[in-house]
Amino acid sequence: MRHGKRAADVRRALYELLEQGPVGGRRTRLVNRLIIALIIVNLVAATLESVPSLEARYGPLFTAIEWLSLVIFSAEYLARVWVAAETAHHRHSSAARARLNFLMSPAGIVDLLAVLPFWLAFVVPADLRFLLVFRVVRFLKLARYSPAMRSLIDVLYAERRALFGCVVILVGTSLVAASIMHLVEGSAQPAKFGTIPDAMWWAIVTLGTIGYGDVVPITALGKVIAAATIFCGLVMVALPVGIIATAFSEQIHRRDFVVTWGMVAKVPLFSELEAGDIADIMQLLRARIVEPGTVIVRRGDAAHSMYFIAAGEVEIELKDKSVRLGIGHFFGEVAVLRRARRSATVSALTRTNLLVLEAHDLHALMEREPRIAARMREMVKHKLGRELMTPTGDIVSEEIEDGDVPGEGPS
Repeated sequence: MRHGKRAADVRRALYELLEQGPVGGRRTRLVNRLIIALIIVNLVAATLESVPSLEARYGPLFTAIEWLSLVIFSAEYLARVWVAAETAHHRHSSAARARLNFLMSPAGIVDLLAVLPFWLAFVVPADLRFLLVFRVVRFLKLARYSPAMRSLIDVLYAERRALFGCVVILVGTSLVAASIMHLVEGSAQPAKFGTIPDAMWWAIVTLGTIGYGDVVPITALGKVIAAATIFCGLVMVALPVGIIATAFSEQIHRRDFVVTWGMVAKVPLFSELEAGDIADIMQLLRARIVEPGTVIVRRGDAAHSMYFIAAGEVEIELKDKSVRLGIGHFFGEVAVLRRARRSATVSALTRTNLLVLEAHDLHALMEREPRIAARMREMVKHKLGRELMTPTGDIVSEEIEDGDVPGEGPS
């Protein structure tokens, strides 16, 4: 029983190390960055190895990189299979079912293709050097660590029907253009337009706005048709580009909206507000990026803003201790509401993305929405009654409940 619990704890810790991405702890970010660096080094090595002179000179180095990559990626793949049962949507499934779902998922297939062909090349007694092209597949592993790539993949999947429609339109237009050019140019250039399949090459190249120039019309009517085909090609290119660009922009805004909503709703002052009230507050937020070492607020300064941490880490210097806050935490709201001065100095430990709510915007919102004002005053009164606030400051227990106090552990 104890052994099973220990194995479950190890599996959970390994899952948090591998699967939490950039929002995890320091060790998680370090592991992710090392894997990303290894993927990039591997891709660079695979590219340079195709140059005969470089392969002859640095062949042992390329081989060492490949062996190191193969061992690490194989260990990563096996670890991800083992911890698959820890994912949120598989918590209520059996471990075998969760692992099978991971094996059949796009991410699992990419991870498998990144290692399996190379092990087969060492085991199977045959010339499998053509499988080395699968080294480029490792580029797709970056999608796990890049929100932008994940968003693009989600967009392509969500708009698959519209994009398939674009392909159908392109094929149909190519067939019509090729048929017309076959009738017009077939007798003048039988080798190039003698059949509709021959003319299809010209139609696809022209509609794709590539125009290699290897096949061109020579008759006057053929040139008119070619000009019309070129204009149609501009539409063919713009249509999928517009669909993907619009959907990608919406996806980014939707993701930022969800992240911001989650942070705002987490603040005790806002946690019981209705969705419409939270949406009003979100419209007042502005983004701010601070570099490591930058002082965000200083003790004794007037409180002009409250802050939400979207990414990065800050340190709050109190009189007798220091507190670190990370993603999803917040600070400064009580002093803003009480129009007090700061009781602590807050500095950025890393490059930090903040969402800032100005004091005048917050007070204007309270004046415009009496219900919000009543709720906030009730929260402040409740905190004062429990003595959770310093007489002149804004650091309260809710702000540091998950912070790491050096030498003392979580407060």
